Order: sequence, then structure tokens, then C-alpha cells
Amino acid sequence: MDIQLIRTFWEVVETGSFVAAAARLNVTQSTVSARIRTLEEALGCPLFTRSRAGAGLTSAGLQFQRYAQSIVRAWEQARLEVSLPSGCRGQLRLGGQFTLWDSLLLKWLRWMRAAAPDVALRTEVGLSPRLMRQLVEGAIDIGVMYTPQSGAGLVVEQVFEEKLILAATAPESAAPFEPGYVYVDWGPEFQTAHAAAFPGLPMPRMFIGLGALALRYILENGGSGYFPLRVVRPMLEAGSLNLVAGAPVFGRPAYVVYPQTRDDPIQEIALRGLREVAVLEAESASD
Repeated sequence: MDIQLIRTFWEVVETGSFVAAAARLNVTQSTVSARIRTLEEALGCPLFTRSRAGAGLTSAGLQFQRYAQSIVRAWEQARLEVSLPSGCRGQLRLGGQFTLWDSLLLKWLRWMRAAAPDVALRTEVGLSPRLMRQLVEGAIDIGVMYTPQSGAGLVVEQVFEEKLILAATAPESAAPFEPGYVYVDWGPEFQTAHAAAFPGLPMPRMFIGLGALALRYILENGGSGYFPLRVVRPMLEAGSLNLVAGAPVFGRPAYVVYPQTRDDPIQEIALRGLREVAVLEAESASD
């Protein structure tokens, strides 16, 4: 069976729509429909019910969903194990959110190169939902993220907590009650805490969904926003940014997620490295 058919099946399940799945896969809707039709013909039963509201799983689709996970996981594992670089005893695949690569995961890469030079590393960057899907599919071995989902057979372990502080380019800033304030989308927990801390705050004029982009914008154009302390500490020390006095500090925990039942010494080395590096990262994230 073509593994691409099953990947397409998963995209339709996740998005609930043939159109949205096509956009994710960067193919046409007719291609998605043809792949699903081929898969349904091979299985001898319909997998989705189509309606104006989208695509829902049939009872057969719900049953196949469980097997699809195992098929993709086995395929990814086989594909990687038969293509190991020369001299390597194994391979580890880790995915992390962009902000966590900025420091924590780069330090982990250096740690792994020193502790396990004979392990090939493959890394991915993505948001929490995508990383969780890759864990379920077996496309990655470890995920490091801010908002993990609960999943059967997966361990969710907090490794450290970010401190999001309000920083501004102006030494005396009225942030966030000023036109230059940029609202950075750090997730639903931040949104709730932010709304509670500033109940009378007017709607910010600018929203930016990526912290690195927001920080670059503020440094180049002036303004203020919430950022991880460990990221902006050098800029605070250099004077290009200033801590807004009296502003609340928000916590943002980071988690490592990995399969519970897997007995893999390479994974254990990687997890040990993440925990050790996270201790150092927690120190840089503190006041």
C-alpha cells in the first residue's frame, strides 16, 4: 500500500476537510479525493462521510485510524534504520518549537555530539499539534514543546519554565498601555493570563504570532512586548531593551514528550541530555 495514501488519510482526519488537507499537503483537492478513493477501494469500504460541514470518519474509518498509526510508524522506522550514515549505531529524531531551538535545543545538540558522537540526529521544527502528530505517527522519537496534548502511550514531562517579561526599547515605557505595544501570541494560557493582568487594556494595534519576528520588529522599529527572559537577557544587559518596571511576569512551561513503552538506550541518552541542559536553561530563565 502506498504510504502517501495513509498520510493523506491522516491529514483529512486532522483537518476535517479535503480542502484543508490539500492545502497542507500542497496538492489539489482532486488529488486528495483520488488518494482517499484509492485507499477506500483497496480496503473495500468508505472511510469518510462527506458533507458541507466537512469530512467525518465512518465506523470503518475509525477502525482504520488505529492501524494507520502503526503503519506510518513502522514505515518511518524502517526507512530511517536502513539509511543510517556509515559508522553510526543508531538514529534519533527530535522535534521542537522554534523558540526552544533558540537556545535549549541548540545546547542539547552540542551535548549529544559530545556524549553520543556515533548517533545520527535528525531534527524538526514545528508547532505543538504537528509535533504531537509526528510522535503518534512515529515520525519523531522525542518532541519538545509548550502545549502538548495527552496521548495514549506518551509520557509528558515538564523540563523547565520560561519567564515571559515585558521589555521595551524606551527606558521609560508605559507598556502595554502605549501605541507601540506588540501583542505576541504565546498561546492560550498566556492569552488568559494577559487578559486577567490587563483587564482595561485597549485592543493592541499589532499582533505577531512568532516571537522571533516580534522581537526583531521591536528592535528595528521601537516598541514593547513580552519575551522569554533567557532570550532578551543579553539585550537588557546591552541596553537595547529595558525591563518595564512593575509589569507582571508570566510563566510558560516547556515539556518533553516521548513514547512510554519504548526501551531504547539512545532515547535514554537523549532524555538525560535534555534534562541536564534544561537545568542550565532554567537558571538563565530565572531573575
